[in-house]
Amino acid sequence: MHITSAESHVMEALWRREPLTADELVAEVGTSQSWGEATVKTLINRLLKKKAIKSERAEGKHGYRPMIARSVYVQAESQGLLDRLFEGQLAPMISHFAQHRALKAEEIARLKRLIEELEDGS
Repeated sequence: MHITSAESHVMEALWRREPLTADELVAEVGTSQSWGEATVKTLINRLLKKKAIKSERAEGKHGYRPMIARSVYVQAESQGLLDRLFEGQLAPMISHFAQHRALKAEEIARLKRLIEELEDGS
């Protein structure tokens, strides 16, 4: 399932707090993105058609809930990026970022710890 960048804003709102009504999504996502009600409702409808979210009726209102976990979405998107741009290889991606943006000492330390953990089999 492909979730567009615009649709991901709706998903992020739902992953933070669910269920949300259409009005609550308009207030949260529309305001942060400067989108009108029609735009947010179009995104909701797209996500419903993709079965990324579901609608539930409670207290006379429709609430929306995500049908996929954020971790599943992040894994799929990350793997897609890795496959498209770096032939599925992690080292070239890390090298690319390290060469094109300054890594903070904290980031370098985290990468070193990760490598140590991987070497130790933890």
